[in-house]
This record gives sequence, structure tokens and C-alpha cells, in this order.
Amino acid sequence: MAVNQAAVKSSPVQKESNAVAVKWGGLFAGAVLLLLLTILVAELDDWIGFTFKERDVAQNPLEYPLTAVVIGLIANGLLRVTNLYHHIKPAIRTELFLKVGLVILGARISLDDLVTTGTGGLIQALIMVASVFLFSWWLGGKLKLNPTLRAVMASAVSICGVSAAIAAAGSVLARKEEVTYVTALVIIVALPMMVLMPPIAHAIGLPDDVAGAWFGGNIDTTAAVVGAGTIFSDEAQEVAAIVKLGQNVMIGFVAFALALYFATVVEKNKEGAQKPSVSMIWQRFPKFVIGFVLVSILVSADAFSPEIVKELNSANKWIFALAFVAIGLDFHVSSIKEMGWRPVGVFMGATVFNTALALLVAWLIFGVLGF
Repeated sequence: MAVNQAAVKSSPVQKESNAVAVKWGGLFAGAVLLLLLTILVAELDDWIGFTFKERDVAQNPLEYPLTAVVIGLIANGLLRVTNLYHHIKPAIRTELFLKVGLVILGARISLDDLVTTGTGGLIQALIMVASVFLFSWWLGGKLKLNPTLRAVMASAVSICGVSAAIAAAGSVLARKEEVTYVTALVIIVALPMMVLMPPIAHAIGLPDDVAGAWFGGNIDTTAAVVGAGTIFSDEAQEVAAIVKLGQNVMIGFVAFALALYFATVVEKNKEGAQKPSVSMIWQRFPKFVIGFVLVSILVSADAFSPEIVKELNSANKWIFALAFVAIGLDFHVSSIKEMGWRPVGVFMGATVFNTALALLVAWLIFGVLGF
């Protein structure tokens, strides 16, 4: 009888059942942890904002994305030290959180406002996305990066960081490790820039609109752009958001172009590669971009009441806070070490090019032409 019990315990069915139970248990525990950490971020954000107001600082210069990533990194370290990280790993769905947040972000964009007040921002977005993408692609080729990594990195630097990286990865079938790597670089570079660029803009005497356009055209993540604009001034925040959102709108066009290019050029001679077709392009196209555009159109058509739009914006902040916590939890130094120096060199070279060009274009469009 004892032998039979041992056989049952070691049976494949029982092992699979135990694995499923562990996975669901980790998913639940991780979800609870993510929720608690996000609530902690919200409480800390309120406390930090209150502390600055007591010192006559109206706006909180330490925006919630920075707080969320720091909390995620601290939790990440503690979980790895205690060997609990692998238990909650199933709940860390960074890409999913960012995609949902990006769809809801469409509620903040009125197409009418972009046309009437954001002409300069849209012109800058077109110039910056095309120029920085091509430069990043060229530099990645010179340093012999894998084509999929080149596409993901060029999209991230030229458009809007993590969201663009995810869209590009789906279009070119990039490996998850490449997305994780680029995401880590985006966060490592964007967060210090969010803190350092406003005082630099003050030091060189940039007007509010030029400074905001510089932030929006240069810093990779939308949240960090808004944070930098907020630190500088209200007008800078508005211009920065318009420029960056103009770049966000281009995610779908770049993703489609990448899918077409990889299908017809990069993969055409690969053994077993699919023949280019409309269905394949559609399969690779990031569907969350369509949701983003649809929400924006609906808001522009006044399909939602002001109360619903307000609730959507509030939900968007919570989801992005959750995503930034997850980014901190998902980060691992080894993901950068494994890639070597060449991808870091491409990313930093493209960032320097982006910074210089964004300053020049922002000054010409908003300073000289007066948009």
C-alpha cells in the first residue's frame, strides 16, 4: 500500500497538478504584492507632494513614476535575497500593464487640440522620430547589432521608450530578452534625465515652450516627459506632453513599416519564413495601438462625459504606477551584462544625438518660428 501511495505522489499527473497549484498560488501572491506596492506608491506620492507644499513648492518635482520604480527595485532586491522572487514572478506582467495604460492614455489626447494647438509639436515629432530612428538604425548596423534588437532600440529612442519597444518587438518578432534589455536601458537613462534636464534648461535660459519641447522630443518615456515639464513650469508641461503625444501617435505607423520591412527584406531568404501578406502584417501589428487611437477618437467626438474622462485619467495613473512598479520588479542587472558593450554604446550614442537634435529643433520651431 505504501508503494502505491509513493507511485501516486510521483505520477506525472500529480506533478503537473502541483505545478499548476504553485503557479496560481504565485500569481495570486504576486498580484496582492503588486497591489500593495502600488498603494504604497500612491501614499508616498501624496506624502511627498504634501511635504513640498509645506515648503511652498506647488508641484511635486518627484513624480510618481520615479517613486514607483524605486519601490519596485527595493522590493526586487528583497525578494531575490530571500529567494522568493520566482514565486511571484508569474504576476509581473509589465508589458500587459503598459499596453492597458497606453490604451487608456488615449483619453488624454484630443485630436482637435493636437491640430489647433499642437502644430509645432507634431512637426517636431515627425522630424525627431524620422531622424533619430534612422540614426539609431544606422549606428546599430555599424556596431553589428541583431536586426530585431536594432529595430526595438531605434523605436524606443526615437518614439516613446517602453511602449514603442513593445510595439516594435511585436512587429519584428523580437526576443523577450531584447525587450527586457531595452526597457532596462530606457528606465536607467530616462529617470535621471527627468531630474537633470529641467535645471539644465534653466541654466541655459530656455523659455518655457522651448524647454517643454526639448523634454518632449528627447526623454524616452511619456511619464518622465510629463515629470520634467512639471518640474520646469506648467507651460513647459503642456508643450512637453503635446510633443511626446505626437510621437506616441506614430507608434502604429512605425510598427506597420517595421513589420512590412522585416517580412519583405530581412526574413525573405530565411528557411521556412512566411511569405509577406496582409494577414501576416495584421498578425504582427500591435493591437493595443488601435485601442489607443479609438479611445482618442471617442474622446475627441465627446462620446464620453467629462466625469468618465476624469475617471479614465485617474485609472490611467494607477495602471501606469502599477506598470512602473513592475518595471522595477522585472529589472535584473544580468540582462544588461549579457548583451555586452555594443548595445549600450548604440543606445547612449543615439541618446546623445537625440538630445542635441531635440534642442535644435525645439529652438527653431518654438523659439524662432514661434509655434
